[in-house]
Amino acid sequence: MRAFRALTLSIALATAFAIQPAQAQRNRPAMPAAGELKGTVKIAWIDPLSGMMAPVGQNLLRSWQFMAEKANAEKWAGDVRFEFVPLDNKASPQESLTVLKQAIDQGIRYVVQGAGSGAAIALSDAITKHNERNPGKEIVYLNYAAVDPSLTNERCSFWHFRLDVNADMKMEALTTQMAKEPKIKKVYLINQDYSFGHAVEKSAEDYLKRKRPDIQIVGKDRHPLAQVRDFAPYVAKIKAAGADTVVTGNWGSDMALLIKAAKDANANVDFYTYYAGTTGVPTAMGASGAERVKIAANWIPNNPGGKSSDIYDAFKKKYDDDFYTMQTHSGLTMLAQGMKKAGSIDPIRVAFAMEGAKFQTLNGEAEMRASDHQLQQNITIATWAKVDGKAVRYDSEKTGYGWRNDAQLDAYVAAQPTSCQMKRPSRP
Repeated sequence: MRAFRALTLSIALATAFAIQPAQAQRNRPAMPAAGELKGTVKIAWIDPLSGMMAPVGQNLLRSWQFMAEKANAEKWAGDVRFEFVPLDNKASPQESLTVLKQAIDQGIRYVVQGAGSGAAIALSDAITKHNERNPGKEIVYLNYAAVDPSLTNERCSFWHFRLDVNADMKMEALTTQMAKEPKIKKVYLINQDYSFGHAVEKSAEDYLKRKRPDIQIVGKDRHPLAQVRDFAPYVAKIKAAGADTVVTGNWGSDMALLIKAAKDANANVDFYTYYAGTTGVPTAMGASGAERVKIAANWIPNNPGGKSSDIYDAFKKKYDDDFYTMQTHSGLTMLAQGMKKAGSIDPIRVAFAMEGAKFQTLNGEAEMRASDHQLQQNITIATWAKVDGKAVRYDSEKTGYGWRNDAQLDAYVAAQPTSCQMKRPSRP
């Protein structure tokens, strides 16, 4: 109920926010005309840089900035240069709308965000309303990690493009793997208490019922986002329920602290996760997570072929940190390609050019599906394992352990239908 009220408030704020002062409109610099492909494109990065999710936010910001430096040096968009403007949303939908207004007042016409579907829903709604009421001043929103399925279903927007696989696609991949594991008998679901966590819980129940009806769901828990500092009581319930497997969409500190509590309690359970690769979780797992934690991801550093090793190595050298968000590469690749195709940096022209775009990611070819703006891409299922120099060449957070590729699912395997009825603007 609290999550519903917060979401309702954020959408109400988005509606009020959409009416911009005339002065702010006059102060915005105009986009170059169609046919001009030059200048600096400022992109507002809206995600947490304070609070419990700050470590994840810092890594994500660095990843975008690093990829912008690469794109600029290699002229992915010709003479266009990308520059990221960081804005701290404190992982809050309400704060996201406040800093979005700041971005618009600065004349910024592109936004990226990903850490939290509550913020994503508020931003998508606000941007869509702003664009309807301010023709010629449109904003494009690249969502790189907020995976609530509603954003490319009933809440879909022409101005929103999702670069990650959504929660249902990830669950399709995870449960495909789980269906092959006869030792799984009793599953416990624990998730963050907001729209994304609710979506993970529902899809886990639905997909397991379809693929492995013999599996029992022995417990379900929802907890506040980025507020729990001790997960011991939750782990005690998991143990008491007799679970052999935990399925969770937790990310950031909520994932790290859950894993730590399970380790401290000697919980004899396996974890099937979405975000066990995010900052802090590898350190929390260490050796105790070996062969016990799995992840569904669009890319891991140890993918066969090592096509992205130069990016991973360069990022590690520059920041002494791990690069794990492939979407930063995918996003700027698609954006640059869209600008070149449109012959312009004008957001509405670029948005039309990105619909249906096909391009190479760090994990094979992807396609931005035009019907709902959900990127269709390959998914990797991986297991936390000890570095062996072969299957696991790269470790995470200097633990001596990293992600081993177990299975590669082609994009069509995890693809999901969409209920999106997209309202498109007139093509310029």
